Amino acid sequence: MNTPRSMESIVVTPATPGAADARIAADYVRQRVGADFQAPVCGIVLGSGLGGLADRVEGATRIPFSHVPGFPAATVAGHAGQLIIGTLAGRPVALMAGRFHMYEGHDAALAAFPVRVMHALGASVYFASNAAGGVRRTFEPGQLMVIADHMNLMFRNPLIGPLEPGDERFPDMSEPYDRALQTLLHDAGRAVSVTLQVGVYCGLLGPTYETPAEVRMLERLGADAVGMSTVPEVIVARAIGMRVAAVSCITNKAAGLSLQSLNHEEVMQAGKDVAEDFESLVTEFVRRLP
Repeated sequence: MNTPRSMESIVVTPATPGAADARIAADYVRQRVGADFQAPVCGIVLGSGLGGLADRVEGATRIPFSHVPGFPAATVAGHAGQLIIGTLAGRPVALMAGRFHMYEGHDAALAAFPVRVMHALGASVYFASNAAGGVRRTFEPGQLMVIADHMNLMFRNPLIGPLEPGDERFPDMSEPYDRALQTLLHDAGRAVSVTLQVGVYCGLLGPTYETPAEVRMLERLGADAVGMSTVPEVIVARAIGMRVAAVSCITNKAAGLSLQSLNHEEVMQAGKDVAEDFESLVTEFVRRLP
């Protein structure tokens, strides 16, 4: 679909984009999609190596991140860098093929900005996925873990600053991941014969992988998996009233739990290895959303 000429020159890259900027971005997306636009039932973000789900979106309008007001370009391998609007399992969705990470130099508010845009487009459910190292000793690469809770050891909060219109100033994080949506994920997993684990995700700033000593610390603190994303997004989603579900793809055993060294290529390959299960799970989850 052609880009409306009136929108081609829009560039909005605020240091800390908020609700007003999200509305500008959402208006741009609606114009790009045109008369076929439907408010998404779910906003989805795909982590490293998990981008294959984007190919299942039907009637897709694909918008490079760099064209969306307020979005920087994607820079990480395994992140296609597109906002995709279309249907999955017959349901309208907004899908991020990639995300922005704080280790790229982005502020926490910018890392979470796409969640605000999805909400401004009409999504009330946010589904996050990520690649994560397995801290729980029984985890093996290729397993999928439903996130039941998280630890924010990024030591950044995207809500710091002036209160955004529509935000909860002090959002309750006693249940950041919606229990009913977790049940729906397990129902979807059984329907497509995908086994799911459950655990606690810990978000660290990165971009270095953790040391063995850090992994031992995380294990004692109660973390089951560790990664470098997701947490800022979930915090903003809860502040604006979205329901959240999330899944980690365990791509490797965390440092010190195996004899292998860690690298991003391994993460990418593990995502590819579990792609069919992951894509079937998310498709069935979207199909079952109210």
